[in-house]
Amino acid sequence: MIELDGIAKTFDGTILALQDVSFSVEAGSVCALLGHNGAGKTTTINILSTLMRPTYGKAVVAGFDVVQDPTSVRASIAMTGQVAAIDWQLTGRENLVMFGRLRGMRRKEANVRAEELIEQFDLSDAADRNVVTYSGGMRRRIDIAAALVVPPKVLFLDEPTTGLDPRSRRGVWDLVSSLSAEGVTVLLTTQYLEEADVLSDSIVVVDHGRVIATGTADDLKRRVGFSYCTVSPVNPADLPRILAALADLEDAQIDEEANKVSVLAPNGVATLSEVFRRVDQLDVELEDISLRKPSLDEVFLHLTDSVTA
Repeated sequence: MIELDGIAKTFDGTILALQDVSFSVEAGSVCALLGHNGAGKTTTINILSTLMRPTYGKAVVAGFDVVQDPTSVRASIAMTGQVAAIDWQLTGRENLVMFGRLRGMRRKEANVRAEELIEQFDLSDAADRNVVTYSGGMRRRIDIAAALVVPPKVLFLDEPTTGLDPRSRRGVWDLVSSLSAEGVTVLLTTQYLEEADVLSDSIVVVDHGRVIATGTADDLKRRVGFSYCTVSPVNPADLPRILAALADLEDAQIDEEANKVSVLAPNGVATLSEVFRRVDQLDVELEDISLRKPSLDEVFLHLTDSVTA
C-alpha cells in the first residue's frame, strides 16, 4: 500500500533531510516510523502525502505515484498532524459536516456521515458542544474523525497522542487498532515507544535521514542481542542501596517511578546469578528479580546510539 524506493530530499541544494530511504507498508497494517526530532519523519510523511516533492527516488501510495499522480494520492489518503486541524468555535457535529461538504458531499450525505462518526468515536454526548469545551482526548478523537469523513485507504498520523493523558492515549490506541481492523493502512509517527510497541505491525527506524532498521518490535528486540536484569524491592527506599551494589555492572540505572534498578545482562542467566548474589547480601526484601528482553525504548536508544558512534 505504501512503497518508497531510494527517496532523497535536499533543501537549498545543500541540506540533506533524507537519503536513500526505502521501505514498504502492507495494506491494512500499522507501521510506526520512529526517530529522534529532526531524523526525517515529518519530511517522509510530507512526501507521501504530496505536500512535498522528493529530490530523488520514487514513492507510491495506494497504487499511485506521489509525483506523477498526486491528485489520486490525495483522494486515497487522510492525515492528522500534531495539532488538531478543526474549528474550535464550531460544534463537533458542525466540524464533521463542514469537512464532508469540503470533500464534495451533499448536505444530507454529510449529516448522515457525521452521525456515523459521532457514534463510532463515542462523541454523542459532546457532539453539539463547541470543540473549545472539549478535553484534549476528545479534540484528538474529533480531529481523527474529521480525517475519516471520506474513508481513506491510507491514514497518516503524525504524533497523534502528544500531550494526552494516559487514559486519552489508550482511547486513541483503540481507535487506531479498529481502523487497521477495517482495512485502513496506518503510518504512525510517535515519540512514545510503548505506543509503537502496542500498535505496530512493523517498525521503521530513521536517523539522520537514513533508515537504520526495519522489522517487527520483536524482530528489533532480538536483533539487539542482549537482555536486562531488573530488581524491584518492596521498599522503594532500598533502591539507592541496590544501585550502589550493582554500580560497576554495565548500564546500571535506577527508575524510581517504576521502582526498579536494571543492568545490562550480556551473559544472561550468569548476570542474573551475579545480581542475585550481590542483592542477597544486602538483606532487602524483594518484590521481583527477573531477566527480561529489552524494551523498545532501550532498543531504539541502542540503535540510534550505534549510528551516532
